[in-house]
Amino acid sequence: MYRYDEFDEQIVRERVDQFRGQVARRLSGEMLEDEFKPLRLQNGVYLQLHAYMLRVAIPYGQLDSAKLRKLARIARVYDRGYGHFTTRQNLQLNWIGLSDIPKALAELSEVGMHAIQSSGNCIRNTTSDHFAGAAQDEIMDPRPWCEIIRQWSTFHPEFAFLPRKFKIAVTGAEQDRAAIRVHDIGLHMRLREGKVGFEVHVGGGQGRTPLIAAKVSDFVPEAELLDYIEAIMRVYNRFGRRDNKYKARIKILVAETGVEEFSRLVNEEYAAQTQGEKITLPQAEIDRIHAYFAPPPFVDLPESSAAFERAKLADPAFANWADVNLHPHKQPGYTSLTISLKPIGGLAGDATDAQMMVAAHLAETYGFDDIRVTHSHNLVLPHIALDDLYEVYRELDAAGLATANDGLITDMIVCPGLDYCNLANARSIPMGQAIQKLFADPAYQRDIGKMTLNISGCINACGHHHVGHIGILGVDRKGEEFYQISLGGRADQKAAIGDIAGKALPFEAVPKAIKRIVDTYRDLRTSPDETFIDTLDRTGHDPFKEAIYHAAD
Repeated sequence: MYRYDEFDEQIVRERVDQFRGQVARRLSGEMLEDEFKPLRLQNGVYLQLHAYMLRVAIPYGQLDSAKLRKLARIARVYDRGYGHFTTRQNLQLNWIGLSDIPKALAELSEVGMHAIQSSGNCIRNTTSDHFAGAAQDEIMDPRPWCEIIRQWSTFHPEFAFLPRKFKIAVTGAEQDRAAIRVHDIGLHMRLREGKVGFEVHVGGGQGRTPLIAAKVSDFVPEAELLDYIEAIMRVYNRFGRRDNKYKARIKILVAETGVEEFSRLVNEEYAAQTQGEKITLPQAEIDRIHAYFAPPPFVDLPESSAAFERAKLADPAFANWADVNLHPHKQPGYTSLTISLKPIGGLAGDATDAQMMVAAHLAETYGFDDIRVTHSHNLVLPHIALDDLYEVYRELDAAGLATANDGLITDMIVCPGLDYCNLANARSIPMGQAIQKLFADPAYQRDIGKMTLNISGCINACGHHHVGHIGILGVDRKGEEFYQISLGGRADQKAAIGDIAGKALPFEAVPKAIKRIVDTYRDLRTSPDETFIDTLDRTGHDPFKEAIYHAAD
């Protein structure tokens, strides 16, 4: 992984010192909250329903044991002993005192971490495939380019105050695990005649106006990528709405301008860049950054492991977990494993300080000191030898981290909702817990198969409900919590926005409605191998809508 140089370290230290003074003036009353707000947002600090929240940046979801141990310590010392891993591959501390935030930021700086540009109308944390560098279907590791984008975008003077927040995602695999088509800019690495380049998608997003990004270029060579992104950003900065925050995202500009006209504006801006404006990216610098992401020193191992097979035979729970939570690795004898942060009845995405310490220990001992955060708020150990899996599993199980549900119906994306967020209309966390309990049986979950169920507590869609195979949106009906159900969303390479199934339902009716949807799918599928989303595409939505509302009536 990339290690900060002296320039990065100086930037972070200076920002901590600057913010320490701003916090002191706010606490003394010298600065009012309205004056403090733009300053705290530049440092990842939000004011939520009950307390301040600190969002720590984790560029492209990449951690090592030192960083994760530091996050565990900060959660233990300055918060309530846990943190929440987010859909942007960051970590949020929901109960940190304002006076403690500069101390926490100072400690983070010791391990090359910060909260810069994790909020505000700027280019946010660039996200990527959590299996980057390990996935069998990978064309190339996208993380070096995520790092190049991070360096280019940090404190970029031209893009510090955009019309609205801006999000970039990069993937290097055929299967899109980074949800690039629901980002402001989505980059898909491609090979053309032996040359590396990027397919560029612009204008995706969720919220009040969910849209799938439009493809604006089939292939931008890697040496020209930053110039091309800068052209996109300049067009957005020039023409993006600043009079209405609900219409300020680049997705609105692309939709209202039209893809062809928007692409023309970008190409015009790109062509107008003078030589002095071009970003010179020497091959030596590209190579230097790529070297930080070289594969770990794998041992030559056979593709299969006798110890792994014996352990599965001896321990059915381990066998179930291995069937669900493991992923193919490009290196024979290794696998990538998902550490589920979705225990039945728990809080999706939360990990205690003790659990973080366990994950750090396992990564350091068995996994080449490599840990990832997924955009479905789980953790991943990307490089584990099959021979070591059973010992890893036993330690995860003892820490409450061996839930076997990766990609299954209980592996939900759930926003904080009305329990934390002052923008929410309804509770998301209790809804997720109620649904989980209906599907708690591991055999039932596995019979249902791969399915995404996402829950948002308001139209801002932090729970990604628009792109869940089943999406649930909390809405307010004269002071009462109701929930809309949508069907058919997806965030992969076939990205689609789900369709609202019908009228909103009260809280107590939703879990039963979800069960009826699932049972209808099990009746309609042609075989156990036909997934829910494939059945839905084949049959259409009507049988599922009837299951929701006919039985409810």
